[in-house]
Amino acid sequence: MVRVIDVPTLQRFVAERGIEVVLSELTEAIEAAYVRWDDFDKSARHATHFDHGVIELMPVADATRYACKYVNGHPDNPKDGRMTVAALGILSDVASGYPLLVTEMTLLTALRTAATSAMVARHCARLDTHTLALIGTGAQSEFQTLALRNERPLRQIRFYDVDPAAMEKYAHNMAQQNLELVPCASIAEAVAGADLVTVATAIKDRQSLLTPAMLRPGMHINAVGGDCPGKTELDPVVLPACDIIVEYEPQTRIEGEIQGSTLPVTEFHEIARGTRDGRQTRDAITLFDSVGFALEDHAALNWLYANLRKATDVALIPDPEDPRNLFAMLQPPMPTYGRAANF
Repeated sequence: MVRVIDVPTLQRFVAERGIEVVLSELTEAIEAAYVRWDDFDKSARHATHFDHGVIELMPVADATRYACKYVNGHPDNPKDGRMTVAALGILSDVASGYPLLVTEMTLLTALRTAATSAMVARHCARLDTHTLALIGTGAQSEFQTLALRNERPLRQIRFYDVDPAAMEKYAHNMAQQNLELVPCASIAEAVAGADLVTVATAIKDRQSLLTPAMLRPGMHINAVGGDCPGKTELDPVVLPACDIIVEYEPQTRIEGEIQGSTLPVTEFHEIARGTRDGRQTRDAITLFDSVGFALEDHAALNWLYANLRKATDVALIPDPEDPRNLFAMLQPPMPTYGRAANF
């Protein structure tokens, strides 16, 4: 039997456990996976690009479990009432090759993306970080806010989006979070005075949302929205001024802010394993060039499989009496001797 987790099941699980607890536990699970970096068979995701979007497969495995996510990215989907990103995940037993878990992964990806940002901020953002600037208040914004607040004592959130309705949505969702919410009229206004900046937009284009004039000493930047070739969010001139952290360099060179760049970077596993400090100096500007890596999905799927047991077991894999006789499962029962077969 295969455990199947649908959207309502995950919704109930998060509500019962608490979203802040879920984000905290995912942060720990993902960092633990990065500590085991050498245990994984890794590759850049397989992407099929279209004029209007992309569909991707993201596989990774260790000696025990294989994980793969199916995910899309279609920036124009909201015009038709659909989400920009939707995903399904599968977790399998390496020894047998049998799937253990099939799950919705749109909500889970939103949670693990924010948890990953929080994980890096844990090592890179200054301890006295109190102000977060959000550039883009779409689907990821609330998750980022709550996950980052788990790691730093955030008090003020300065936010901006080109869509006023998205800003209203964010303000409504965060109204009960005991945070000072400051809607801003521009990116420059939002970033002014911020210790921590998250940029997460959906436009599939090369943008220059964050410019050198907006940088300040000691700032940490999460660049979350750039995740495919030709899609960036930062002015390229910003990059040389930053200490750049990535998930998996071969993938980020294709999809991230550093696509087409030869600038030196640090893979996060070096920081997780203690071979390098996340913040080199108090005034350093750190940039997490986040594109989303399959290792994070592997950690999230294993965490979910271990913790959510109130799910439906479904017979997605045949279980023939004789495993060499699959054909028999599609045949009618053999007639009893002396009786006419009833077809």
